[in-house]
Amino acid sequence: MPNSPTSSPGSAPCRLEWRPSRWQTAAHALFALLMPWAIQASALPAAAHWPLGLLAGAGVALQGWRYRCRPMRSILIPPGDSPAQVDGQPVEGVSLHDRGPLLQLSWCRHGRRQACLFWPDTLPPQRRRELRLAIQARPIPRSRP
Repeated sequence: MPNSPTSSPGSAPCRLEWRPSRWQTAAHALFALLMPWAIQASALPAAAHWPLGLLAGAGVALQGWRYRCRPMRSILIPPGDSPAQVDGQPVEGVSLHDRGPLLQLSWCRHGRRQACLFWPDTLPPQRRRELRLAIQARPIPRSRP
């Protein structure tokens, strides 16, 4: 009976660069333009329609601008028990949530939950698969008693 290999060599670490999505920036711009008309369709008093609509549109545009100015993040997910790293800092509790065409990678650093949303324009299908496999290969964290 031939001997099967006891284990396969470990996989290579998954290295990713996250950057703001152009698609999400475009969605912010579209919502900022449509916000005044959405406020007009509401049951607010007529005198408040345009001021509140312009204020809401400016708020959405500001959110889009802040999102677009976010710095790039480098993500390293090593195989095995080694902690994952985001921007060179170790993180814990790394998890991946598949939201259709979007992937949300979340982690905990300094007691705060943080996340990156990968849109299809920021992560090609091959890299999406690599990320999914790297997360699946990690050991399941044990909860505290």
